Amino acid sequence: MTTVQSFVFSPFQENTYILYDETNECIIIDPGCYNRNEQKILEQFITKKGLTPVRLINTHCHLDHIFGNKFVSERYNLGLEIHEGELQVLDYALVAANMYGVQIEKSPNPSRFIEVGETISFGNTSLKTLFTPGHSPASISFFCKKDNFVISGDVLFFMSIGRTDLPGGNMETLLASIRNELFPLGDDVKVYSGHGQSTTIGFEKENNPFLNGQY
Repeated sequence: MTTVQSFVFSPFQENTYILYDETNECIIIDPGCYNRNEQKILEQFITKKGLTPVRLINTHCHLDHIFGNKFVSERYNLGLEIHEGELQVLDYALVAANMYGVQIEKSPNPSRFIEVGETISFGNTSLKTLFTPGHSPASISFFCKKDNFVISGDVLFFMSIGRTDLPGGNMETLLASIRNELFPLGDDVKVYSGHGQSTTIGFEKENNPFLNGQY
């Protein structure tokens, strides 16, 4: 069974995820640890659980999701994996940080690009890569069929959706991503979002005010 552990980091209240299973291999998705204290929280959890990080992945490269890229990459000797379409966003992060008045350590460049439909594997766990742009140019989500959950980044939230007013965002594209990629996964699929509490596909179909008529 795959366990999903979340941490709320940075002034942006971003959800950082560690996924691990019975093999004790783990992957780190969207490390948003903003300062040394938050880095220690992540590090201490990994040490306490006896986990071995094997992959560092960004769903997308907005600055709040990459604050910890440099730390995680260097601490665990991991290359960064993203969709190639997010390179422009990654390169813009330092400019965005200045605009928001926050500091950020420059992220390492990607060591490889994740392909749409690719299976992300670690331990006994497999995740299918879904292409879910709209909040950002090439955001990707990760679906675990065996354990019935999806890591959605900033695509779908509890009673909300990702903002589309940032560079590369598009409302119609985002709604199409939710409708065509996430909704077909099944109503009982648990959604782990980039901010806020978890939810389910079925709940959002029925209650999300942004999604009326989108299924």
